[in-house]
Amino acid sequence: MYPVPMGGTEPVLLQIGDMALTSTHVLLPYGQYPLRGAHWTVQDSTQVTESISTAGIVLTIVFVWFCLLGLLFLLMKERRYLGFVAVSVTGPGFHHTAQFPPGPQSGAWAAHAVAQARAITAAA
Repeated sequence: MYPVPMGGTEPVLLQIGDMALTSTHVLLPYGQYPLRGAHWTVQDSTQVTESISTAGIVLTIVFVWFCLLGLLFLLMKERRYLGFVAVSVTGPGFHHTAQFPPGPQSGAWAAHAVAQARAITAAA
């Protein structure tokens, strides 16, 4: 299936990264395709690590000699988010994936956006 020629006047209903949806088409960086038959997926590959911060270790070393309360600096934690969140759309003749950086809310945001895209696709 070949992309539909650009130049439509339909408004964009939803934008997910570099993918956009109108009421009848999916707009991708390399063309415009019919929305009917599109399948949307989301993959959350986020990993959260928690460790003692570097500043906490340095402050503990400095203040432990003055009083034992300096050990409380070891309670300073920092969270790191690793991985990515991917949103994919597949349909007759096309496949496209957009990746987003991880974060505390990025997985929930992507799942909500895909739910909206599925609703628009079901109405097409």
